[in-house]
Amino acid sequence: EEEERRKQISVPAEPKSKRVSLFCSLCLSAKFVTQIFLVCALISLPECPPLGLESHRVEDDQLLASSQSHHGFSAQRGRLNMQGSDNDEDLYGGAWCAESEERDHWFQVDARREVEFTGVITQGRNSELHEDFVSSYFVAFSNDSSDWTLLHDGYAEWLFYGNVDKETPVMSQFATPVVARYIRILPQSWNGSLCLRAEILACQLPSYENEVNPSDDLDFRHHNYKEMRQMMKVINEECPNITRIYNIGKSYQGLKMYAMEISDNPGEHEPGEPEFRYTAGLHGNEALGRELLLLLMQFLCKEYNDDNPRVRRLVDGVRIHLVPSLNPDAYELAYEMGSEMGNWALGHWTEEGYDIFQNFPDLNSILWGAEDRGWVPRIVPNHHIPLPENFFNGSLAVETKAVISWMDRNPFVLGANLQGGEKLVTYPFDMQRPPRQNEGALRETPDDAMFRWLAMSYAHSHLTMTETYRGSCHGDDITGGQGITNRASWKPVVGSMNDFSYLHTNCFELSIFLGCDKFPHESELPLEWENNREALLSFIEQVHRGIKGIVRDVDGNPLPNATISVEGIRHDVKTAVGGDYWRLLNPGEYKVTAKADGYTPQTRLCMVGYDSGATPCSFTLTKSNWDRIKHIMALHGKRPIRLITKVNVVKTTAASTVAAPSIDTEPENPANTHNIARRRRLRLMRLRRLRLQRLRAGLRTTPATTVTTTTTTASTTLPPETKRTTSWYDSWFPVDEWSTENPFDSVVFEAVPTQDYPFEYTID
Repeated sequence: EEEERRKQISVPAEPKSKRVSLFCSLCLSAKFVTQIFLVCALISLPECPPLGLESHRVEDDQLLASSQSHHGFSAQRGRLNMQGSDNDEDLYGGAWCAESEERDHWFQVDARREVEFTGVITQGRNSELHEDFVSSYFVAFSNDSSDWTLLHDGYAEWLFYGNVDKETPVMSQFATPVVARYIRILPQSWNGSLCLRAEILACQLPSYENEVNPSDDLDFRHHNYKEMRQMMKVINEECPNITRIYNIGKSYQGLKMYAMEISDNPGEHEPGEPEFRYTAGLHGNEALGRELLLLLMQFLCKEYNDDNPRVRRLVDGVRIHLVPSLNPDAYELAYEMGSEMGNWALGHWTEEGYDIFQNFPDLNSILWGAEDRGWVPRIVPNHHIPLPENFFNGSLAVETKAVISWMDRNPFVLGANLQGGEKLVTYPFDMQRPPRQNEGALRETPDDAMFRWLAMSYAHSHLTMTETYRGSCHGDDITGGQGITNRASWKPVVGSMNDFSYLHTNCFELSIFLGCDKFPHESELPLEWENNREALLSFIEQVHRGIKGIVRDVDGNPLPNATISVEGIRHDVKTAVGGDYWRLLNPGEYKVTAKADGYTPQTRLCMVGYDSGATPCSFTLTKSNWDRIKHIMALHGKRPIRLITKVNVVKTTAASTVAAPSIDTEPENPANTHNIARRRRLRLMRLRRLRLQRLRAGLRTTPATTVTTTTTTASTTLPPETKRTTSWYDSWFPVDEWSTENPFDSVVFEAVPTQDYPFEYTID
């Protein structure tokens, strides 16, 4: 009988993977050596995918248990990689835990129809204080949840050996699939308290197969580093006119961080065309974002070649950058362990131990500290805050340095980083400002309304992200049914990529958490693509929301680094090298001001409507008065310039009148010239003082002939343009010898050439 049973068991010639469950490491020490040896020979990666406990495709009402130790340790918490709250006594624990007084313990899963069960993956309790895990268990099956059959090896019930720690998943496969609807795990021994997290492996029967038929002919599988590079190369060869591959830097181990640019003119920034970015793989074990971006590359290339009008508008109107793996070292580690066998943290950090998402300079503290001192925007700007000195010498990952340099090189307008472990969209601020006196803690940016719209554009386009009635992946729904939340009010972090992008560049960046399962099985990729495809496209289209334009001078030259301010929003943006800018705004009426060094600011009223496409709002700036004055002063030794015209004094014939010397007469002695001019100014001052006194007294008298002659000459014979002076300028910038003179009397020196500048001076 034993020989016949062995013949019936088919052993695969080549296992699909070299990775073997830790269950096999216990085989030599097991009691049932003969039975277990056969199982170890069969163990490889599961051919059947997970049923969906970790991804929450298995709903809460499909999970039952014999008992629970506390309210927060119900059967619904028994999902693989379930994370508990920091407080183990809180409402939500990190596993299903049974009541210690019970004698018969079981954890049950209802597949809702008959499936082929092929294995079980178990895990201990997520806790910082307790080492709770199940070390051995039986498995039973049923079709009606009343009559149960224990899995038997021909001699006795088949005892499976479980975990040796609380975090490492352990997979046990059955020798042959078992067709049933219900499955139960019956714990027999455990360490600490009886606590369990699990995933069930099962294949759908032929009548239920291919429920998800993806409409796109794409490559739905996980790709390692070499396969990813090869796929990007193939896409580039298929669409050479709209794609370009480049790398933004290297990882700690020297792997290139590849990016794919998709545009109608790849490799060049076109003025007036906004730039967009998607990044993924900040944490190496969050593989879904990586695969979605590879699928998006394939989709855009294929649909562009097929003349899809929507895709053509996107590619022709936006310069799109896709970076599927920002942490390639960690991904390779997670990929080697496989979809279900890596724990929650394996591959999360870089090779140096950094969490890239939280490894950026803390510009929030710089801005908020400056605001408390009243330095914004006079000393510290409210945008494009410079990096702290010597920051690159501190604790900064090489991957983070590469990302910062990449941000500085490209004028990104909008972007998102794809993560995993939850299903929601978060927007800045990610860091929470400490509460001030009589004020609460600040969480919102000046563009909070815009950020909420951007987050909703993705969450509400996703097919399942707003289905929050079951709660979040690990607790209650914190999004209010909207699928979006402010990160600082949820899980605040310091030095996030999103806050840095907002405060150091023009780019508005969000975090998109794609699902509860960080590393879903390949079989789930078609479903995840269908869930996210529309959202990925819709979010790119939001880059056209708001206003756009070009800032030029009067000669038509573009002005880079000009500042664009919107009244009522304390966050500005800057123009790119070509003088072009984009400002994301919700529909409404805005007073927008363009400013540049050396130019007079210009303000316009710009309307943002509900139609698609950004509203044009360009500016033409003229040289400021101060800039012209500085230029004139530079030409004349940085001395104030007085503007007059040569005038000949009219001589009288009266006998008592002595002919006044002509102003255009060149005296031989410069000292005499100065004295004559000084006496003349004093006479004019006395004359004006007398005129004012007589006007006030109502008297009308005639001045002396000599004085009248001089006065007439100075006031009536000069052309009108000579009366216009820049005496206000002298009052602000006194000259050495004239500082005690009357600043309003200036018709004494020769006119100075004025180049091409008009003399319509006004005070800014």
